[in-house]
Amino acid sequence: MGKGFVVRDRSILHFNVADFAVAVERIEDSSLREKPLIIAPMQASRALVYDMSEEAYGDGVRKGMSIRQAQRLCKSAVLLPPRPQLYQKAMGAFVKELQGYSPLIESGQADGHFFVDVTGTHRLYGPAPDVGWRVRRDVRRQLGINPIWALGTNRLISKVASRLVKPVGEYIVNPGEEASFLAPLPIEILPGLEAKELEKMREFRLTTIGSLARLSPGQLMVPFGRRCEILHALSLGIDDTRINKPSMETDVVAADYNFATDTSDREEVDAVLAALVGRLGLALRSQKKVTRRVGVWLRYSDGGQVVRQASDKSGTSSEFILQSLAQLALTRCWQRRTRIRYCRLVCDRLQRESPQLGLFAAGDARASEQKQVETAMDRIRLRFGSDSIGVGRKYVSSVSMGTLLVTN
Repeated sequence: MGKGFVVRDRSILHFNVADFAVAVERIEDSSLREKPLIIAPMQASRALVYDMSEEAYGDGVRKGMSIRQAQRLCKSAVLLPPRPQLYQKAMGAFVKELQGYSPLIESGQADGHFFVDVTGTHRLYGPAPDVGWRVRRDVRRQLGINPIWALGTNRLISKVASRLVKPVGEYIVNPGEEASFLAPLPIEILPGLEAKELEKMREFRLTTIGSLARLSPGQLMVPFGRRCEILHALSLGIDDTRINKPSMETDVVAADYNFATDTSDREEVDAVLAALVGRLGLALRSQKKVTRRVGVWLRYSDGGQVVRQASDKSGTSSEFILQSLAQLALTRCWQRRTRIRYCRLVCDRLQRESPQLGLFAAGDARASEQKQVETAMDRIRLRFGSDSIGVGRKYVSSVSMGTLLVTN
């Protein structure tokens, strides 16, 4: 961005399909409509709610809640296992509808959220609100789902606005209205706040976004340190985050594990991570793909969570390199003494494996040996199961392992 360049009058649409997994399941099976529905990995020893319908939400069911507790709260709910491949397919179909209006689209991983930058496209497609209504009409007709949409001058505003109209509706925040729009809203609705910051704001009785905005960056410096400028900007609705153009390869491979008993034992978590690496390594090599980033997501017994990544610029599907990346990401995650309830491993930024051999591959005896070991392990896994063998001091059997989630 050049010096003095300022982005003005941006038009950012945020589309959100409420309870996305439930919406997709109801498209596949119309008999599920109007019934309370809970989606959770049923084979896990202690399954957590992946998604739930509005009816189940009304009975108190929440994402991340144990399935046992959810069933007690909503006894009439229909239980289904998650089908991430189906949800990702629906995400892709939605993106295709959006690509007719802008190349600048960001979406989550099978969660029904989409940001679209339609700045300057009014001569081609009409005003931004018309695009919002048209997309919702077309998606409802073509895909059978009814998204919420909101329009703002930046990503922050459109995201907050969409939260105000769940489960159906639309919201438009005009240029110049950002601060007055945010002012009366509860502080918890503001994206980008950390848990410790929220706790401190409650201590200072900063209950609305407007009460935070009335404080200067200098006043915020004492309680929030370096974050004072960022928090002040967020409270006024200032957000220069760009909507990124998606890459050609947007698929991911992921696997997760619910611990039978909450744990803070690093060796036990290492063993789980080794098993997850084995699953994802096999999936990558089977698809002839490599990953350039490995992420570890930990959820704690108190509901807190942390995500950290480690990258490989050239991309890899090597079990040994994946293990090193996963361990590095886990070390970066290892920040609290609280017991861990759930672990998820994600490989993204995927690309096709290069068919070209390395220039010095023949002389790399260690890499050649590792490749032979991987090939042998893959043969065993394909015959006896993905968790039958792996790399690590300990190894977790498939008895309590969660389902491998491969999304394309």
